[in-house]
Amino acid sequence: MERAKETQIVEHILDAIADQRLPAGTRLGEQALSDHFSCNRTQVRRALATLTAYQVVEHVPNRGASVATPTAQDAQDVFQARRAIESTICRNVVRHATEADIAALRAHLAEEAQAKGHRDRPAAIRLSRGFHDLLARMGRNAVLERYAQDLTMRSSLIIGLYGTQARTLCAEDEHERIVEAIAARDEARALSEMDQHLRHIEQGIDFDGNRPPTGALSSLLGTRAADE
Repeated sequence: MERAKETQIVEHILDAIADQRLPAGTRLGEQALSDHFSCNRTQVRRALATLTAYQVVEHVPNRGASVATPTAQDAQDVFQARRAIESTICRNVVRHATEADIAALRAHLAEEAQAKGHRDRPAAIRLSRGFHDLLARMGRNAVLERYAQDLTMRSSLIIGLYGTQARTLCAEDEHERIVEAIAARDEARALSEMDQHLRHIEQGIDFDGNRPPTGALSSLLGTRAADE
């Protein structure tokens, strides 16, 4: 049960970042989070430790935790690493994906389409991250999977903080084109589609658009925690 609560805290904070409600530098006070999520501070600390490991949260001595502030160079490094790692993952998936894997990818595409249809930006970004995590699992290399998960998590932070509304949500058919190339066992096309996809996302990053945090932490996080 404690693990479920920690996961809920992590997901809510990531959703708030994706929805651009938690700008870079927002303080994440343990007591405020404990009150908001109706849990103890030990659970909050564990959730913050998870987010810190993903470099989504940073700790400053004598100030506590806050939403991390990635730089333009950080973003370039993250996406360069993603292109290198996910090209290998994509190659592995083309070579080893089963029919069940292809069906799972297409089912995920349907969920993404639904989120986009409802203009649910946080869900769309979360599902986009999930698409890449799903590919990483299907690549059947646990080391690459772990690196990919870390990088997609950091990408979510960067996109949520600095992504423009119009350009960081994937084009309607980008993931679909990747899946169709995989289903066709067309390695060269799959790699090309993945590279173009990641470059498109990176081009939507605007470091001049960061906004200072305003309002109480509970209002920035929204009401989803209380609704569940």
